[in-house]
Amino acid sequence: MTNEPFEIIGDNRPGRWLVACDHATNIIPEWVHNGDLGLPAADMDRHIAYDIGAAGVTRKLAEALDSPAILSRFSRLVCDPNRGEDDPTIMMRLYDGTIIPGNRNADDAEKEERLQRLYRPYHAAYADLANKMDNPVICAVHSFTPRLQGRHPRPWEIGVLYADDARLALPFIAACRAQGWCTGENQPYAGHLPGDAVDRHGLQHGRPNVLIELRQDLIADEAGQTLWANRLAPVLTKALAQSGL
Repeated sequence: MTNEPFEIIGDNRPGRWLVACDHATNIIPEWVHNGDLGLPAADMDRHIAYDIGAAGVTRKLAEALDSPAILSRFSRLVCDPNRGEDDPTIMMRLYDGTIIPGNRNADDAEKEERLQRLYRPYHAAYADLANKMDNPVICAVHSFTPRLQGRHPRPWEIGVLYADDARLALPFIAACRAQGWCTGENQPYAGHLPGDAVDRHGLQHGRPNVLIELRQDLIADEAGQTLWANRLAPVLTKALAQSGL
């Protein structure tokens, strides 16, 4: 067990892909309100605390691509590494109808401590890993709940998010649809938040990038995670080759 706020796997692997999982776990560090944000276990097991199944897919996908991976080791509810530091949603007080008691009255000093001990070391490690690679391709792995409270069911099996740089995303979307997968383009979320992880480590450096969102019911167990990792690896490889990047 490591006390680091991140985990790096396969940093000596030769592949070009850098597979990242920003919301890998629901861990609350002990120094944050004694490891408790005031939520019941049932809420900490929901999508509001982490991206269910994404860590397993990340590990298996990175192995299949013979490439390194970086995963966070703190819950998105503590502070969200897929947000810019000045984003008001970096420390959520209300998420999908649930009040986060440990964040409700958190002040700037508490936010700064979380950034200093968790967020910044994660991004420093991410940047260091990318800088050591030769022409890396950023592949961010996320997952989404099949249905937000009070909303319509989400039909997509996979969503592909991108911002200004669609060089890899568009051939990947086409390849996913050719597989017969119900594929959302910049669904279920918009593809760009200024200062998010892909912006920070991909767009700002001109690196090819793609953000993948998988529906959580498809990857909730190891069998589903293995299935989708094995499906995605050759499709990503083909899309990268077609892009000429």
